[in-house]
Amino acid sequence: MATPPSQSVTELLRAWSDGDPAALGRLIPFVEAELRRVARAHMARERRGHTLQATALVNEAFLRLLDARAIRWRDRAHFLGIAARLMRRVLVDHARSRGYLKRGGGAQCVTLTDVAAVGPEPVIDVIALDRALERLAAIDARKATVIELRFFGGLTVEETADVLHVSGDTIKRDWRLAKLWLIREINGEAR
Repeated sequence: MATPPSQSVTELLRAWSDGDPAALGRLIPFVEAELRRVARAHMARERRGHTLQATALVNEAFLRLLDARAIRWRDRAHFLGIAARLMRRVLVDHARSRGYLKRGGGAQCVTLTDVAAVGPEPVIDVIALDRALERLAAIDARKATVIELRFFGGLTVEETADVLHVSGDTIKRDWRLAKLWLIREINGEAR
């Protein structure tokens, strides 16, 4: 199904926020398509045999979105930003519940430099990335949000700029600087 124009999505999101259950019914195909796109990207970075499947990730994120119905949605980009944050929380919660930190979860340790490499996306230590993002957020919340939106939400530079109300050049600069900071932090060089 084709994605409806951003204006239509914005109108449906706002109608849903205002309590219109029919708006949610019309939004579901869009929500599902967006969440599946993001979930496939996340699961491609996970190790083989990961116990959380893309469909389960979509379902859990969708349930959390239903709980967030009181949000006053501004537009499609705002929705994608919230969806990115929810996907991050689902992945981190799942990793923690599986004893990821205690046993290493069988994950391959990969730096963000490796993530940027061309080719199949490597396995990411979601817990280490989450912790580093929390530290970055304490120093520079916008840069942490840029990583969250682009990495966890799969947003483009333009969509991220729309969410944060800054220029695309600012997003590109924040993306580069935040990745460098996270690489140092995850590799333990910044301590």
